[in-house]
Amino acid sequence: MAITLRAGGRRVGRTRVRESYNKREVLAGYLFIAPWIVGFLIFTVISMSWSLGLSFTHFDLASNSATAAGLDNYKLIFDDPKVLTSLFNTFVYAIMAVPLELAFAMVLALLLNGMVRGSGVFRTIFYLPKMTPHVATASVFLLLLNGNVGAINQFLGFFGINGPQWLTDPHWVRPSIVMMTLWGAAGSMVILLAALQNVPRELYEASEVDGANRWQQFWRITLPMISPAVFFLVIVNTIAALQVFDQAYLLFYRDANGSAPDAALFFGVYLFQQAFQQFNFGLAAAMAWLLFVIILIITLIQMKIGNKLVFYGGGRND
Repeated sequence: MAITLRAGGRRVGRTRVRESYNKREVLAGYLFIAPWIVGFLIFTVISMSWSLGLSFTHFDLASNSATAAGLDNYKLIFDDPKVLTSLFNTFVYAIMAVPLELAFAMVLALLLNGMVRGSGVFRTIFYLPKMTPHVATASVFLLLLNGNVGAINQFLGFFGINGPQWLTDPHWVRPSIVMMTLWGAAGSMVILLAALQNVPRELYEASEVDGANRWQQFWRITLPMISPAVFFLVIVNTIAALQVFDQAYLLFYRDANGSAPDAALFFGVYLFQQAFQQFNFGLAAAMAWLLFVIILIITLIQMKIGNKLVFYGGGRND
């Protein structure tokens, strides 16, 4: 039972009890998130700080020693033609993959949102590919994309179309990796589906009274109302596309003795090669920080442009 005292016209006792209660809440909150804080400090902050220092050194793995290199590693980045090739491939892949994945996920989400019965079953079916391990997915696509006996080219053959050499033709290497990326579009689909289910039904009913068709409803109601989710996915998927590694490595570099076309050399793959095959850890760290800066700049540009286009309920954030 709180005892209320007055000092200078204010209630002191109840205020002290409330402050004590708030402190306990704050302490409990910090205890709950303590594992995440510890993990973030060890595996993110400390690791990034160590890699930044490593990028200015020549690190010798055999002797576990490092010598100062100044800006040599950063100069090597721009002198190495493979770095520019890998950056070009990564940007082209991102430009192709992000819009296609978003469009594919949107189609799936609209189909599920329009279903009255069985949506839960189809939602599970559509999400299963996302849960498939990347190694298993790559093995399937190696069979599907085989230029001679692959299922995709055999299907095209029924229509008299000679399918390309997906895994060897430089013009089709990046599209083949994009196709493998679309296999996991269900992650974006779930987010879009949740956003679609939060669009008020009254807006569609009012537009039907005004004579709007489905296409007009999508552009005038659906897309503006789910634009925050779309904006979020554009940023997240762009960051993921610029860090692409699994798809390219599993399709083209899993066999260490095999040869891969230059079109399959992505920045993340080349960084991996420098770090764990050539053991140029200083150069690899410098490449990682270059990618970090590139992603940061692109994300800031997206934030600047996107905030003017996204509808946040009260209107656009102009």
